[in-house]
Amino acid sequence: MINYLANPNRFLNFIKPIEFSIGVFSFLFIFIGLYLSLFNSPEDYQQGDTVRIMYIHVPFAWFASFLYFSISIASIFFLIWKHPFADIIARSIAPLGLIFSILTILTGSLWGKPMWGTWWVWDARLTSMLILCIFYFAYIGISNAFPRKIDGSKPAAILAIVGMVNLPIIKFSVDWWNTLHQPASIIRFDGPSINQEMLLPLVIMLLGFLFMSIFIILINIKTNLIYKKYQSEILKLG
Repeated sequence: MINYLANPNRFLNFIKPIEFSIGVFSFLFIFIGLYLSLFNSPEDYQQGDTVRIMYIHVPFAWFASFLYFSISIASIFFLIWKHPFADIIARSIAPLGLIFSILTILTGSLWGKPMWGTWWVWDARLTSMLILCIFYFAYIGISNAFPRKIDGSKPAAILAIVGMVNLPIIKFSVDWWNTLHQPASIIRFDGPSINQEMLLPLVIMLLGFLFMSIFIILINIKTNLIYKKYQSEILKLG
């Protein structure tokens, strides 16, 4: 399947009938989720309307981690099977993951200021998310640090795999250490502890971010494949 889709023309033909639909689903889910989050979900009894930041902060945080995990898996495929399409996938995911990690920190600060009285603390969850952001910057920097992009692919892939160690720290930091950050309220062994009226718009927002991520990544992959195709043609002509 990877070999089949690695051909630019095949990939373009594969995504052509679904690309627009994914974009529409993304818009609809995020629009509905934002409406429910802002106008139909209740205030928190302690946080008041400030809790509404959760509806974008949580999706940013979840997908910042999940996209990094995806980069790491693609990097493993690239190192083992030497397939350039896996490298293209990882490169296409990285910019979006970096944006999500930055927005996670920013929205977390906006949420933390009224709750904790400060924009930032060296809390285990916050610090591990900052480290994730640094790994994103490092991956993008190393992968583009050489005149020939392929020369940066291997060291960047190794870095991405090393960075996987930070993902369980992000997830379980609130359980392992005494932190200001609230514990997990959705993915728990005893089920979600969040109010059902809050859970519904949050799930809808997560679905919207899922479709949006797929949509943007597909566009990035398409762009990188076309660039690589034209670059190869220029080299042949030269």
